[in-house]
Amino acid sequence: MGEDSVAHSPIDVTRLAALDAAQAARVLREVRDATLSGQPARLAPRPVIEQSWERMLRSGVDPDHDFRAGLLVRDEVERRRQTSQLRHVLPVLREGLLTVADVAHHIMVVADAEGRVLWREGSASVLRKADGFGFELGADWREGVVGTNGVGTPLVARRPVQVFSAEHFVRTHHSWTCTGAPITDPRDGALIGVVDVSGPLDTLHPATLALVGSVAKLAEAHLRELHLTSLEGLRAVAAPVLARIGGRALAVDQDGWTAAVTGMPYTGRLALPKALAPGRSWLPTLGLCVVEPLPGGWLLRAADEPGPRRAARIVLDLAHPRRSSVTVSSEAGSWCHELSPRHAELLYLLAVRPAGRSASGLADDLFDDPGRTVTVRAEMSRVRRYLGAFLEHRPYRFCEAAEVELVLPEDPRDLLPHSTAPAVRRARKPGPPCTAPGPDASPDRPNMPPARGKERISGPSSGVLDQARGSLT
Repeated sequence: MGEDSVAHSPIDVTRLAALDAAQAARVLREVRDATLSGQPARLAPRPVIEQSWERMLRSGVDPDHDFRAGLLVRDEVERRRQTSQLRHVLPVLREGLLTVADVAHHIMVVADAEGRVLWREGSASVLRKADGFGFELGADWREGVVGTNGVGTPLVARRPVQVFSAEHFVRTHHSWTCTGAPITDPRDGALIGVVDVSGPLDTLHPATLALVGSVAKLAEAHLRELHLTSLEGLRAVAAPVLARIGGRALAVDQDGWTAAVTGMPYTGRLALPKALAPGRSWLPTLGLCVVEPLPGGWLLRAADEPGPRRAARIVLDLAHPRRSSVTVSSEAGSWCHELSPRHAELLYLLAVRPAGRSASGLADDLFDDPGRTVTVRAEMSRVRRYLGAFLEHRPYRFCEAAEVELVLPEDPRDLLPHSTAPAVRRARKPGPPCTAPGPDASPDRPNMPPARGKERISGPSSGVLDQARGSLT
């Protein structure tokens, strides 16, 4: 897409809604055709749509022909329903959206984190129209399969997205409008799915975006309430056990959230190995401990013996657009933690700058505002809950003894696609070979390496930063 195609201001959806549907569709069709062909356009596509179109062009999605992946069989749909956290929020979604959807001739669609449609409800006539272009139970509506849409695009962008008519990348979807919002698990920030409201193009209303986003937040609040209730139940079981224990101990649920503690300061959450089992184990913050099962969780008793304080290896995996994780391995074992979008940004910024970043430097990287240090310190405090043994501060950095491996997308433009942080956006742009900061570079705003492949960093004093930066070009 050439620079000429974005010479004008982006489309205003509120003003677009004031047009009749046919006229609005023509405007968007002109914008799409001009933008995809690299020609000047009277209006620019909205940034979230243009970024999605760029991803589709890079991945080879055909803009003129519909493609449909195979449907999941009914048994697999049912299995996913029963194992998904989404089943707990269906009443909230129905109460907030179905009545409005019926009146507006829409349908409500709920898909999992892989973009597979698990539930569809609403207007019978609209459901039949949806069948016509494969918007069915078990269908795969990821961006990389069917192009820009109200299911797949929010999963990548990690925010509510409205897609109207020719904003859909694939031409066969231009008679449709859809609005989707991601739903995350409040326990760990993991993406669990998306709720979408869709219908014929003449049903566009800009307020739908705010409505769907608000209902998605209500669904997340409901999941948070369920989690707190489960912790209360675990606390009731663990309290008499902990009362009989001398020394440091705590009870946590299956995800590491603390229900009760004795003999030590309260810690909100511990990072647990994926395959935690009864016996002796080494855990971040707690160290070497004895693990015993409890109904709905674990009893962890500190062994009060020396354990490994430093990680042998830390792998920060940012190669996947919808899932980022950090894996820590040492002689005592290994564990993996799925990262929230913000924590993925922070750890990426620390990984590419082994010498470290001050709070103001990270605030500048994230928000283009060095003054937002309170927000940065609060987030880094949360990161230290699971990486505390392997992070230093003043400035923030990985500990010197840790080997850090950074796994990045093959295409730098696919780095953390949900991120709007200025430093991440700069890293997505291919450019000339990066070098160490020159004499004119501010120590808090050094050159950012482009994102590509793998980077291995052994510590701030190792002198490998320049080599890593050069290998990423």
